[in-house]
Amino acid sequence: MSIKKIAIVSLSSGILGEEYIQHEVNLGVERLKNYNIELKFMSNSLKGVEFIKVHPEARADDLIDAFSDDTIDMILCAIGGDDTYRLLPYLFEDDRLRKAAKQKIFLGFSDTTMNHFMLNKIGIPSYYGQAFIPDICELSKEMLPYTKFYFEELLNKQSIQNVQPSSEWYEERLDYSKESLGTSLKKHINHGFELIRGTSEFEGKILGGCLESIFDFFDNSRYEDTISLCDKYELFPSLEEWKGKILLLETSEEKPTPDIFREMIKKLEEFGLFDVISGLLVGKPQNETYYEEYKTIVLDEISNKTLSIVYNVNVGHATPRCIIPFGINAQVNIKEQIISFDYGDY
Repeated sequence: MSIKKIAIVSLSSGILGEEYIQHEVNLGVERLKNYNIELKFMSNSLKGVEFIKVHPEARADDLIDAFSDDTIDMILCAIGGDDTYRLLPYLFEDDRLRKAAKQKIFLGFSDTTMNHFMLNKIGIPSYYGQAFIPDICELSKEMLPYTKFYFEELLNKQSIQNVQPSSEWYEERLDYSKESLGTSLKKHINHGFELIRGTSEFEGKILGGCLESIFDFFDNSRYEDTISLCDKYELFPSLEEWKGKILLLETSEEKPTPDIFREMIKKLEEFGLFDVISGLLVGKPQNETYYEEYKTIVLDEISNKTLSIVYNVNVGHATPRCIIPFGINAQVNIKEQIISFDYGDY
């Protein structure tokens, strides 16, 4: 059964409510209407950057309300940001999120990584890789074809059956003004999933997301209370809980320098993550910036030389974007260039 009603939430940045982006929003609304989808902007989602910034409790209310509304089939994040960890007290005190959450499609990426970990904490599978403004509202004449393919699959099947590489990748858009409506992105040939270490076949449930957001679990340089809040609610899984999982990592539009990237990978290495997972998927860097440098660092800093590592997955901040289910059994086969998902009793 296809999705009939989508809720839009602003869980990180409140840019959705700003006047300067309304030409993008209008475009996205029209595209969703063409799918005969009813759209609901949650109560606080359109209140703008400043309101959203100082009211994490309002963001949390919107997520709870979207889960509680039985007419809503899918929760779609407006965009990322950098402080959605601040929702933790408003979602986990009194077990609020656990009491409200039920299985429905939740889709977002970037800073939404934290929200995916929140849902993982209460056992709710979710979907990583696309969001309303960057994907549905893409200023080209239509959604990017590869991105659109996976979004439509999620709409029509309420699942993703498999992920294969895109045949092309695009340079990031630099001008988001009205004048850019209908303009295409510069594209390049993409070379598929790249096995850089280990065996070409492995399996496990995938979890992860934006590397910078994951680094915030271990580092207070962005906000002074990220570690303490995430530790209080035990948001990052223990090594025991990571056993057998596949870790997904992708870098943001900030394009961290190789030195910063190395620091982040080393932190995960020190935690022991790479010794217990069954494999690592690494997303394509935006614009292929530091493509070879990141690859070298991953190989240098991960001491487990038998860990299977797949590079250049079309997920996250580089366009186009697939959608990857978290919490669903995945089989990776790089010879066949495919990641398949087995929903079993899900």
